[in-house]
Amino acid sequence: MHKIVGTPKEVKYRNRKGAYLIPKKDDYIGVVKIPKGYFLLGGGMKKGETDQDCIRRECMEEIGYKVSVEYKIGSAEAYIENPKMGYYHPIQTYYAGELLEMVQRPIEHNHKLVWMKFEELYGKMYLEIQNWAIAEYWNRERRF
Repeated sequence: MHKIVGTPKEVKYRNRKGAYLIPKKDDYIGVVKIPKGYFLLGGGMKKGETDQDCIRRECMEEIGYKVSVEYKIGSAEAYIENPKMGYYHPIQTYYAGELLEMVQRPIEHNHKLVWMKFEELYGKMYLEIQNWAIAEYWNRERRF
């Protein structure tokens, strides 16, 4: 499944490919909270990285955890006009997985791991495409 949010304008967008993990523990979803809001674990891909490599690196940096990447949920992209970043085009791929163990202190000190119930979290993600991703994940998990 692929979701597109927004309509591109005739301007140059800054593309940013990224890969993200949605971990579940009991009835809770793990996300990071930073000063500007809630985000999925993961981030922008470096040259030559696979989605799984990106997720593993970002989870180490953000929360200091080893992770297991299990299956692809879907992908999404958005066309956003951001006051600070200009025209921004995040292209994100989402995976289900789990946090295995904390093995180091996080490098990104403003990232705090929080566990929230889907009902508390949905609608609160900073990016609308990430709200869509957690809904896709939650609906799939409830079917099994």
